[in-house]
Amino acid sequence: MRKPLVLIVDDEPDIRELLEITLNRMDIETCCAENIHIAKALLQQKQFELCLTDMKLPEGNGLDLVDIIQASPNPIPVAVITAHGNMDTAILAMKKGAFDFISKPVDLSVLRQLINSALKLSDPISTKERRIRHELLGESLIMWEIRSKIDKLARSQAPVYISGESGSGKELVARLIHQQGARSDGPFVAINCGAIPLELMESEFFGHKKGSFTGATTDKKGLFQAAEGGTLFLDEVADLPLSLQVKLLRAIQEKKIRPIGEQHEIPVDIRLLSATHRNLADMVQAGSFRQDLYYRINVINLHIPPLRERSSDIPALTGHILAKLSDINKIEPPKLSAAALAALQRYDFPGNVRELENVLERALALYDGKSIERDDLNLPVNTYNNSNYPDYSPDPGTLQDSLEEIEKKAMTLALKENKWNKTAAAKQLGLTFRSFRYRLKKLNLDNQAGSNSFLS
Repeated sequence: MRKPLVLIVDDEPDIRELLEITLNRMDIETCCAENIHIAKALLQQKQFELCLTDMKLPEGNGLDLVDIIQASPNPIPVAVITAHGNMDTAILAMKKGAFDFISKPVDLSVLRQLINSALKLSDPISTKERRIRHELLGESLIMWEIRSKIDKLARSQAPVYISGESGSGKELVARLIHQQGARSDGPFVAINCGAIPLELMESEFFGHKKGSFTGATTDKKGLFQAAEGGTLFLDEVADLPLSLQVKLLRAIQEKKIRPIGEQHEIPVDIRLLSATHRNLADMVQAGSFRQDLYYRINVINLHIPPLRERSSDIPALTGHILAKLSDINKIEPPKLSAAALAALQRYDFPGNVRELENVLERALALYDGKSIERDDLNLPVNTYNNSNYPDYSPDPGTLQDSLEEIEKKAMTLALKENKWNKTAAAKQLGLTFRSFRYRLKKLNLDNQAGSNSFLS
């Protein structure tokens, strides 16, 4: 079994030598390049598992090398070495697809942790089986896109901000990013920031030393230390007070924490994922959330759509939930009548997937043992998602006018669900692209569709 091979790109001989010695002691072979031209030639000649590149290089910079490697058929992890405190550059590198960054002067313990994590992505023994489709259910185009993004995000250490309404599945997405990535062997620590009392927040996050305050009878590790080598997921991060936001920002940037009562900072190796149902950008404008922290945790944004925007996924979700509930209750999975399923697909679901689970659990307790009917669902009235299923209403005008209005609503919805991709919208409606384009023109929707899309 051959040793891992790492490409080191830096124009300073002393730095190249330091990195070479460190990696060789880790039983890793290295090749060095002093500029991008040599690095490109080596990438074509050899099979590398990782690239370490300085940001400032002759004939370009490390970001150029990130772009070159990301554009290759089989991209390898790239870690960028940045000047101390240059977080804007580090964030830009990770947005472009860099695996992680490390600041100068290089901390060798942090470097070794980074290298070990990156090499796990190339280890054939630890290659993950891709089973996201069986955990994050749904065949709508937007769910396919989210699963694809999860697969890509798992190959990075970039902080991810997961936005979406309550109950839409943000924690599940965070867990999948962790499970598919290089840190899957480490812990996944999830915390609801809104559930921690204000006076205990600093201790919960960073830990404390014995005797540092009244009641501190023993040393305590915080959440950062509990997540060492793994992933820390901050749910409802918008609920953090400003005083803790400052300390959280420093911990993320320096990759170090200081427990209460401790004299020295402690290095931590975690990946940060965060989420909230609130609009963080609006909170930044209002002054209740720090802008610098917002940009630091929002390196990559992953939006989870509400259930009402992907009602075509409800049959698959319903079948899965009923099977799970039936297994828990040791009963045969019940049938769901066509009318009940139609009602679920028309319902607005303000509580999203979590509310769907509650509705089905209640229905399972109330149904007569034969099949779950619409009345068993006990859905609130007047909260149906009529945009998905436009009803015919006898407004003044001809039948043709009414039919065209229904057709217009259906086509507009399909375009929105498919991000104004006409080909995908036509496929969703069961139309040929030519027929779809004809209807767009006939219904005067072609200008609207064109102005919202770069795709034809």
